[in-house]
Amino acid sequence: MTSLSDKYCVIGNPIAHSKSPEIHPVYARQTGQDLVYERCLAPLDGFAATVQRLVAEGYKGANVTLPFKIEAVQACTRLEERARAAGAVNTLVFANGEIVGDNTDGPGLVADITRNAGVAIAGKRILLLGAGGAARGALLPFIQQGPREIVIANRTVATAGKLAEDFGRYGIPIRGTGFADVAGSFDIIVNGTSGSLAGEVPPVPPTVFGPGALALDMMYGSQPTVFMAFAAGHGAVARDGLGMLVEQAAEAFAIWRGVRPDTTEVFKKMRP
Repeated sequence: MTSLSDKYCVIGNPIAHSKSPEIHPVYARQTGQDLVYERCLAPLDGFAATVQRLVAEGYKGANVTLPFKIEAVQACTRLEERARAAGAVNTLVFANGEIVGDNTDGPGLVADITRNAGVAIAGKRILLLGAGGAARGALLPFIQQGPREIVIANRTVATAGKLAEDFGRYGIPIRGTGFADVAGSFDIIVNGTSGSLAGEVPPVPPTVFGPGALALDMMYGSQPTVFMAFAAGHGAVARDGLGMLVEQAAEAFAIWRGVRPDTTEVFKKMRP
């Protein structure tokens, strides 16, 4: 790459663990795009200043990871609809004096389910576990696929109810409930809680897993998560969040460069 390559980065704290710098160069080579992609460690109290520095240094855009996704909303001059709906930003575009915020996490999840897992969302009954930022980011992309119903289950029922209320205007039946009160079986179950990091499974009844249901944990690692093991033990097809990571990166790349890369190569590279 030359010094004239377009510059991008991922901003976070900590940031050394981020896999994004392994993904985007593959997409660039694949699509013939001339860019460099780096890690950027921002001080916990210095996200906005870091963004302004990147703009001043000529960067074209950035990804945003923990703990800055919500704070990034305030740093933007304009938000795309899915970033507004999510209340969080994971993709920044620096162009024409603007800082435009987008959110590709939900589209990445939808792409992994529909393309990689080969499961249609239209007409399906979906259970979303958790009512935090991950769940909020997934809701609008799910709704746009036309599911039959979405149920949000959360430890704090009021939080799930508020989230369902916020997204009720889109015309898809959506409601909130507690983990133990989830009724019936579902076609797609997504764990948007951080429970797997602590080895905890959301306390939902095993009857939520319909025959051949897809159960996806947004977390990923070298071994199946405890949620995946729980789901597989009750007849579901279990999947982790690696595909979501790879697909959300492809969506961000397409926003920046106007061409969507094929994710197969990266997925195979990250999971041989």
